[in-house]
Amino acid sequence: MPERRHPQTKGDIMSEYDYDLFTIGAGSGGVRASRVSSAYGAKVAVAEEYRVGGTCVIRGCVPKKMLVYGAHFAEDLVDARQFGWDIPECTFDWIKLRDNVLGDVDRLNGVYTQTLENNGVEIFHERATITGPHEITLASGKIVTAKYILVATGARPHVPSCPGHELGITSNEAFHIDAIPKRVLIAGAGYIANEFAGIFHQFGAKVTLINRSDQLLRGYDESLRDRLLQISLTKGIQFRFNADFRGIERTDEGCLRVEMTNHDPLDVDCVLFATGRVPNVEGLGLEAAGVELDDKGAIRVDDSSKSSVDHIYAIGDVTNRVQLTPVAIREGQAFAETVFGDNPSTVDYGCIPSAVFSHPPIAAVGMTESEARNKLGSVKVYESDFRAMKHVVAGRNERSLYKMVCDGNTGRVVGIHMIGPDAPEIMQAAAVAVKAGLTKADFDATVAIHPTMAEELVLLK
Repeated sequence: MPERRHPQTKGDIMSEYDYDLFTIGAGSGGVRASRVSSAYGAKVAVAEEYRVGGTCVIRGCVPKKMLVYGAHFAEDLVDARQFGWDIPECTFDWIKLRDNVLGDVDRLNGVYTQTLENNGVEIFHERATITGPHEITLASGKIVTAKYILVATGARPHVPSCPGHELGITSNEAFHIDAIPKRVLIAGAGYIANEFAGIFHQFGAKVTLINRSDQLLRGYDESLRDRLLQISLTKGIQFRFNADFRGIERTDEGCLRVEMTNHDPLDVDCVLFATGRVPNVEGLGLEAAGVELDDKGAIRVDDSSKSSVDHIYAIGDVTNRVQLTPVAIREGQAFAETVFGDNPSTVDYGCIPSAVFSHPPIAAVGMTESEARNKLGSVKVYESDFRAMKHVVAGRNERSLYKMVCDGNTGRVVGIHMIGPDAPEIMQAAAVAVKAGLTKADFDATVAIHPTMAEELVLLK
């Protein structure tokens, strides 16, 4: 972090407020904002009612990625035989994987806690509510004041309100189940639904995914969505589209019978809701404080993450701008730079890369083909449809697809979309090129690394 003049030293305004900054929520965004603000000289406290680390670290992308790694071994062990390895019949121990993953979550919880403590941030392990213009009341009854309040409470899984919805689980509970169910119904078609579909399938469950519409992964390029659907069907994952829940009930045999529109009832052992996420705004005292919410219940903020109240800010999923952990971290950094670092900063939301850790994974940055055609008119599209070398030797027919979308007039690359092994790892570097405004000619002028899957990006025709 560059050295800058500190606008104040810790304790300068203690005669008026207990803290310069009080952060509600210790997820990735709240932790970044708190520790950087403290480094700039602010006296900072943070309240977290669950565990330090937030959704991503405790019950989201980090433990889920560990399950994805575990799931990949199902096919890798089979493929190893084609590469000459004498692999005996293997059994899978879910409890061992689950407990190892949860053990690492405990480690990360400790790391995030230590990070705050090492930066001089005071932690309250309890719920906090805004009870006055600059006043926060903790669950213990303790009342404190702060010059600035930052709300970083994130979001939670949405659960449909159909009869029997309490019989289902969400991604929060999926990490703690005692056994892999034999039959799983996953509601939704976004990244969480498709990721858990791949995980449960590889662990031996019969997976059915249902969705209210007839599309997967809205917002991703149509070519990638179609390819994932094709591959998933080939693997044995079933889909029921244009289906709304009518109800869930437990049968005499102990399973769950799901009634839905446009389809026959389905008996399963587990229903997992992955139908989106809603901002955590209830019970925070926002309405009484005068903080405005948008039509989706998220905190309305300006480009500097300031709410309708001058001294109350909000970052991350509670604002429902872009629900991605790295975005929340950037928003937290920008907040600290602006308010305490004497360096007004905003987040650039253009060309944000993203990934779906499905099986196989998807990665994308920039505009889809349809978005580019609507916005630019003249568009050139380049594709590579191929089998990864590993799949060729293993005898798998699964095909990868790389797609580059370019401005037809300038050749500037405005979007890259990929589905295939290691696509997210490859995309991180490719996203730099798209963000920098490089052209197809720049990619063509780059020598390929052979043999790799990534070389397809500089050989597209």
